[in-house]
Amino acid sequence: MNEVIMQALEIMWKGMLGIFVALVVIMIFVWIMAKLGKKKD
Repeated sequence: MNEVIMQALEIMWKGMLGIFVALVVIMIFVWIMAKLGKKKD
């Protein structure tokens, strides 16, 4: 039972890390697009 919980936790933290990384990448991309948009205006 303990091994199953440890496997589940390992999968969960990898998923959380993946979501966090994706969120940061999207935020950086949006920030860059906003900066480029302001320069042309």
